[in-house]
Amino acid sequence: MKKITEVEIKDKLNLTFEEAAVYSNIGINKLRSLADNPSCPFVLYIGNRKVIKRKEFERYLDRVNEI
Repeated sequence: MKKITEVEIKDKLNLTFEEAAVYSNIGINKLRSLADNPSCPFVLYIGNRKVIKRKEFERYLDRVNEI
């Protein structure tokens, strides 16, 4: 069986902050600031680590006019 070592961003369910910054052209610090909001709809907590749910992040960006 072939081991998958790299997955394209468009195929990932969750993104790191670095991947989300490249994907959206929004700075990492701004993404972290948005994610610190307790009602942030696109953050997934894995233990004490945060990742960004790509589909929810895309929906969020479609709804907002300003960040």
